Amino acid sequence: MDDASMVGLMGRVTGTIGPGLVGEVIVRVRGGAEHFLAHPADGTGRIEAGTVVMVVEHLPPRTVYVTRAYDS
Repeated sequence: MDDASMVGLMGRVTGTIGPGLVGEVIVRVRGGAEHFLAHPADGTGRIEAGTVVMVVEHLPPRTVYVTRAYDS
């Protein structure tokens, strides 16, 4: 899957994301669901497990930068 096709996909945080932390998200891709290592897109935010996020950048093969999909 190329970088452009991952951008904009929604996922759910399965491991807390934050500064100094490598979190994890699950994203529906290629007819299934896959786990990716995740970092906050702004570099400073903390995103707790269970939060819905949107992929803003994909670094192949398994790393994404994400932002919250909805304001809380």
